[in-house]
Amino acid sequence: MKIAAACYPIDWIGGYFGLVEKYDAWVAEAADEGAELLVFPEYAAMELACFAGKAVSADLTGSMAAVSEMLPAYWDMCAELARRHGVYLLTGSGPCREDGVWVNRAMFFGPDGGRQKHDKQIATPWERALMGIEPGAPLTLMETALGRVGVLICYDAEFPLLARALVDAGAEVLLVPSQTEAASGYNRVRIGAMARALEGQCVTVQAVTQGQAPWNPVVDENAGAAGIYAPPDHGLPATGVIAQGGMNQPGWTIGTVDLTQLHRAREAGDVRTRAHWCESPTRAATVQTVALT
Repeated sequence: MKIAAACYPIDWIGGYFGLVEKYDAWVAEAADEGAELLVFPEYAAMELACFAGKAVSADLTGSMAAVSEMLPAYWDMCAELARRHGVYLLTGSGPCREDGVWVNRAMFFGPDGGRQKHDKQIATPWERALMGIEPGAPLTLMETALGRVGVLICYDAEFPLLARALVDAGAEVLLVPSQTEAASGYNRVRIGAMARALEGQCVTVQAVTQGQAPWNPVVDENAGAAGIYAPPDHGLPATGVIAQGGMNQPGWTIGTVDLTQLHRAREAGDVRTRAHWCESPTRAATVQTVALT
């Protein structure tokens, strides 16, 4: 299958139909390249704040409320694009208020109308202190025609046990939508995504935001590069990189993923990190301390 990861520029969009045109062009481009699974980044949905005007967009709390109110329409738009182009699609995430709690939520759509929400599990210090983001719905594994897919939103990819839970449940592909302000943050998520691919012998897909959006405090600075990663083993790239976009270069990064090769690596690769993971808790249970002079 072909997977497309977005390096997505955050733009000021004057009206809803402008957003429709932007997404229509992006999805059509990836589909025309043969992509079957499309991944948009974390907080890409903050563009919805534009429709409330500049004053609201510039206010953190106001923009969060505006985006949350618009998310259902945004999701319906993405559902229609997935249906029309016959693709699986992970939307950009956004702040969503549910039962009095703020969560960071993305929505996944199938070509036949199926949908599944995905919430961030572990909020960053900034999200906790300023946005009040809390953990949402639990991790979810999706069985699709392309394979078994899970989602780890940005910071989540830096925690091995989250990925491991999805891999133990059967995940073959982990989607990692991210939003980072600087190269340091981008590389933390990228390194996390590559490490999760190595540990779980799975494919990870990082989509990123790009550019400056001084009109909103959530996405005012954006830096990164989209990438698709795998464990470096038989039949898979020796670098662990299936496809890598350029830093801060907007557009799709598209790579071909062969799950047959992934399964061969799991069963007969040079290493068996997925199978041998169960040995690590026992070996880590006791740590000796010695004093050397």
